[in-house]
Amino acid sequence: MPHILLISSTRIGDAVLSSGALDYARTLAPGAEATIACGPLPAPLFRAEPNLRALHTFVNRGGIGHWLQLRDQLRGVRYDVAIDLRGSLVTYMLPAKRRFVFRKSALVRHKVEEATALMRAPHTLHPRLKLDEQARRDARAAAPEGPTLVLGPGASIIAKRWRAERFAAVARRLTGPGAPLAGAAILILGGGEDAPIAAEISASLAADGVRAKNLTGALDLLACAALLERTTLFIGNDSGLMHIAAAVGAPTLGLFGPTDERLYGPWGDRARALRGRPYGELAAFGDPHDVNKTLLDDLSIDAVEAAAHALLHGGGLA
Repeated sequence: MPHILLISSTRIGDAVLSSGALDYARTLAPGAEATIACGPLPAPLFRAEPNLRALHTFVNRGGIGHWLQLRDQLRGVRYDVAIDLRGSLVTYMLPAKRRFVFRKSALVRHKVEEATALMRAPHTLHPRLKLDEQARRDARAAAPEGPTLVLGPGASIIAKRWRAERFAAVARRLTGPGAPLAGAAILILGGGEDAPIAAEISASLAADGVRAKNLTGALDLLACAALLERTTLFIGNDSGLMHIAAAVGAPTLGLFGPTDERLYGPWGDRARALRGRPYGELAAFGDPHDVNKTLLDDLSIDAVEAAAHALLHGGGLA
């Protein structure tokens, strides 16, 4: 049986954006089993991959020790296609007929376009996520069918987070009487670490008699994807969750500050990136990991509401 090796990312968003590379590899080695290596965070995304032979996780600890450990875990198979999105030397230490190893480029291009170029594919390799019945069952248990507005207020760093009170304000406007999503359920998704900001949003809405269901930390990534697959609108910060929403076809409005949407914008016909201040101005703050405040204050509630209206109307959803 043919074998494919994919060394993916340690970050959720990057793993989603490059997921089309694996689908394309399957056309190069039909019927192949897949061995996947990635960081612990995105690992659940690959649970439902067909013909999954093995799923390995690794943590980048600096140096080469973790790469040598990974190499040892991946031995014993001759790979027909070996893809390394981390640009390491691991695949060169393993037998493989064809290798696709990432190398940095001076070109400014989206991560999806980057993966397409790496695989030398004749068409764009759109992100694809595979869902299983467990994911759909968990999503149904978490939220019933029907119109939904999903908020994704989390992000890996504070600088990338729109303020909680602004999420609450735009949710009120979009779901109030006469609004495009009047009466829609409001759901808040994210990891357990996003619980405090989700609680702020819920409390702000509750003060006006508007109920929001806080699901932060309650669902794994595939269950989140299954829920987002049927949501009416997703609004969230630049995050892995935003990329999951776009990948499963949800109308997705991504809010951007200190990251470059030319590289990391949500990908898809029903996805839009929105920002306040230009990226170049925010780059003057330096490394956003060292900034202990939000850099999205120039993105107004009015602007997000207008973009949400445009996205809904453009897709014939309102």
